[in-house]
Amino acid sequence: MKVIAAVAYEGQKLFSVEEVDLSEPGSDGILVRIVGVGLCRTDVKACEGHMGVPLPAVLGHEGAGIVERVGERVTKVKPRDHVVLTGDSCGACAPCLTGSSVYCEQMFALNFGDGRAGEPGSFRKGERAIHGHFFGQSSFANYAVARSRNTIPVRKDAPLEILGVLGCGVQTGAGAVINSLHPTAGSTIAIFGVGPVGLSAVMGAVVCGCSAIVAIDVLNSRLETAKKLGATNGVLAGPKTITAEEIRKLVPGGVNYAFDTTGRTESNQQAIDSLAVKGHFGFCATPSQGPNMSTIMVRGLSVRGIVQGDSVPDVFIPQLIDLYMQDRFPFDKLVTKYPFEKINQAIEDQASGKVVKPVFTFPS
Repeated sequence: MKVIAAVAYEGQKLFSVEEVDLSEPGSDGILVRIVGVGLCRTDVKACEGHMGVPLPAVLGHEGAGIVERVGERVTKVKPRDHVVLTGDSCGACAPCLTGSSVYCEQMFALNFGDGRAGEPGSFRKGERAIHGHFFGQSSFANYAVARSRNTIPVRKDAPLEILGVLGCGVQTGAGAVINSLHPTAGSTIAIFGVGPVGLSAVMGAVVCGCSAIVAIDVLNSRLETAKKLGATNGVLAGPKTITAEEIRKLVPGGVNYAFDTTGRTESNQQAIDSLAVKGHFGFCATPSQGPNMSTIMVRGLSVRGIVQGDSVPDVFIPQLIDLYMQDRFPFDKLVTKYPFEKINQAIEDQASGKVVKPVFTFPS
């Protein structure tokens, strides 16, 4: 079938919105009409030639839409169901079988490497194959083909066009706090980098009942947004600021938990230095160098990497939607909507800090 997609070509570093062919979903596939899809920095990095994604490709991995039709072996959803799409997994390895599908042993091949190239849901432009199956969906298009493993049915009274952001960035930040660090009510936390993931972590900390939520960023505008979402304090990071000292002025003795979204070595170290004795540090982006292990040992700290908020998407995404509908998780305040054809403008606006989380919408 003919679809409109944003295609990333090698060396181009911008998306080309054009008509391509999408193959049928097959017996295990789910054809979804995309209503809205979020922009994540991972999409931008992949478009720029990073992340090991083969190009040309249709990217996009925060899609939400309506099921059009399903293959004969699909029982999880049916036509007209509202769904959120998330990352793919194999369902057969030890992590998948023990409820940790975000750590699937086939994670890279299925989500980044087009491990299903040529299978149902593939793209073509004339005679040229275009890689797809990005995060099992490639939802930078008005139609996408997913599988039961990464298709999450959701309630129909929630605003579908913005729900896709829950599939990656929002569940990563919120889940890192709620599922991974799970701070107790009254505890304290510092969140380093309050872009979409960090701001989701702030909202997660509010849900957990943290008494002090310190947001750290290089942009005052992001700190102001964090405070509106529940952060109790903001620290403006900069070359002359020793962030850990500023946090300890706000929370004497240090915070119980710290979470870093930036992947910067110095940010990781400041997060660790801001912790109280026997504190907990989590990070979701890989730093170029490791932290000071001596500090970790002598102060009894716990350090762990976190992928996609340790989420079980079939459970956690509907939970976040319920919290939103109860006015307890206002992730819509992160969102700025753009027509799909404005994708490159949205990338520029996000990079400049003008907007936090672009969401692309399609004509009905």
